[in-house]
Amino acid sequence: MTPVLVFGASRGTGLLLAQQLRQQGVAVQVMLRESVAADELLALGVSVVRGDALLPGDVAHAFAAQAGPCDVVSLLGGGPGDCRVDADGNINVIDHAVASGRVRRFVLVTAMGCGEMAPYRSPQAIAAFGAVVDAKSKAEAHLQAAWPDATILRPGGLRDGEATGQGILCADPQVHGFIQRADLAALVVRVLAAPEGLPGAFAVVDAGQAQCVNPVQAVALG
Repeated sequence: MTPVLVFGASRGTGLLLAQQLRQQGVAVQVMLRESVAADELLALGVSVVRGDALLPGDVAHAFAAQAGPCDVVSLLGGGPGDCRVDADGNINVIDHAVASGRVRRFVLVTAMGCGEMAPYRSPQAIAAFGAVVDAKSKAEAHLQAAWPDATILRPGGLRDGEATGQGILCADPQVHGFIQRADLAALVVRVLAAPEGLPGAFAVVDAGQAQCVNPVQAVALG
């Protein structure tokens, strides 16, 4: 596989993604802020470049550190207290990926409820995560305009623990449910490995926990 540059890999799904890629022998580089420990990633053989996604110069440096073509995965997120990285950080990454001219595929991991899924959010979800989802939707729109062939993954509620192996992608904007972080990471790996790529935006859920007013249909990954 092509080397992968990951943004947002210090913990959670991003760290699991780095682990899974390295298990397959894929070269991985991540950008981490100076204050974030890198011991786990370095132990995996991951290359670490220091920088802040909110600073365009730092993002440019991360791309300049790539020796050749690469894939890019962004899982950046700041949480309800500060949504700047959800929008502006991701937009910086998108812009520099386009400018570099060396990125083969771009995968943006956002959240369920983004984009055309917005009308189907519950009042509880809007109250808890509305600002974050709106910020991520802004980044999605920027990516879709700049890179129509990119893949956007919108995971449902994230859970820790062992993978179930039942993670699926679904194009229906009304689907909702949960997904193990390990299964989400595995699906990102499969998207990167798909021979023809996978343009578009997709909900990501566990097939055993997915709910929808329509029959749930999984998107084929080849």
